[in-house]
Amino acid sequence: MNRPVLRLYGLVVVLFGVLVVFTSRWTVFEAEALRDNELNRRQLLQEQKIRRGTIRAADGEVLARAVPRAGDTFGRRYPSGELFAHAIGYSYVTIGRAGLERSRNEALTGERTELVSAFESILGRSNRGDDVTTTLDAGAQQAAVDGLRAAGHSGAVVALDVDTGGVLVMASDPSYDPNGIDDRDTFAQLNRDEENDPLVNRATQNGFPPGSTMKVVTAAAALDSGRFRPDSRVDGANGKPISGVPLDNFGGQDFGEVDLTFALTNSVNTVWADVGEQLGGRVMQRYMERFGFYADPPLDYPEGQMSASGVRKRAALTPMTSDAVDVGRVAIGQGDLFATPLQMATVAQAIGNGGVRLEPRLMAKSIDPDGRTVEEVEPDEAERVISRQTARDLTGMMTQVVEEGTGTAAALEGVDVAGKTGTAELNDSGLNQPWFMAFTPDVAIAVTLERFQGGTGGVNAAPIAKRVLQALGQ
Repeated sequence: MNRPVLRLYGLVVVLFGVLVVFTSRWTVFEAEALRDNELNRRQLLQEQKIRRGTIRAADGEVLARAVPRAGDTFGRRYPSGELFAHAIGYSYVTIGRAGLERSRNEALTGERTELVSAFESILGRSNRGDDVTTTLDAGAQQAAVDGLRAAGHSGAVVALDVDTGGVLVMASDPSYDPNGIDDRDTFAQLNRDEENDPLVNRATQNGFPPGSTMKVVTAAAALDSGRFRPDSRVDGANGKPISGVPLDNFGGQDFGEVDLTFALTNSVNTVWADVGEQLGGRVMQRYMERFGFYADPPLDYPEGQMSASGVRKRAALTPMTSDAVDVGRVAIGQGDLFATPLQMATVAQAIGNGGVRLEPRLMAKSIDPDGRTVEEVEPDEAERVISRQTARDLTGMMTQVVEEGTGTAAALEGVDVAGKTGTAELNDSGLNQPWFMAFTPDVAIAVTLERFQGGTGGVNAAPIAKRVLQALGQ
């Protein structure tokens, strides 16, 4: 055979193979990724013809609904305005989707299998999406936002159902109004606002130094490992060397010999840093991972709007076993440790649930246009974090924090509240990140406030938690 002809034949075969591979890639193997790509406007344009499903709060209040527009198309309206902006998000052709509008897009557009879609098309029902009922509580959400704004600082609140993992509150302030955000100038202006970052969901997206709330994770590891008990005697001396550098207690207080429960009740830094060092990086890493650190949260929410909590060096997650990590200071919420409010609420939920961490969720169920329940989300166990006995012991210690320690501002009459305050010191001039995390038999909650001059978890964050817990009937 003529050699040039053979080479030409080989080239044609290779090119044909490349064509088949790339055609298969986008039409078969990566079709879903292409469809869900936020830069792909084709699907959004097609979906304008669909009456997108209504999103409701747990009590039935409408949070998002379809509105008719010209040319047999539909737009979107958000009756609650800023209140649920970060949790619900938005859906527009011009700027794409965010929040639950993105993560539950298939349900809201009524997407089915090809066979079911063809059948529904024959029946004339293919232009209707499914309604979505969320786990969100409108009254408690309002209480959270009011509390954050009364404090006068940016911040976030997350509340979870202890027994199901349902997200009862997801509040981030400053917020934005999703109505009219599809205007490109408005959206660009919000994006440029670096001082307030209104489009950022501080509840899931921003990691903050958790301060002394991290001592709860350290306490869980200490008790569950069998190395310590609630009555173990420990040294609360001020100025104790940690990683070779002296560490002070809050206000420079010297406590002397105390037990572990007292150390948590009064948030003794030197005790918990020393406990962290004794446990070591490997044990701390294991329990942090069990609580959900070092992994993207398993929430039905867009991945790009969530961040993994953990130690970060130059923005990269760094394991506790690294020589660059100061285990003792991480054990008290310092040392380049960052956590989201969702993460700390999850810690509270796991302890309150007897040591079992559940996957948090925003959707309770979806209902088709005929009123039939298409999907009902059941509680999904992530893993057992600590033993039931450890959870009981730790609950007793955290209850002391609220009854007579640093968290008394969150006490509720007739309700058992177990909690922990946190005040992460951002500089030497009193600029702090106040925190409070807690749980009752029914609700777990985490609150944080950003860059608060002189602020503390017990004084500034705990009252917001109390306000939200009361709105939830606690």
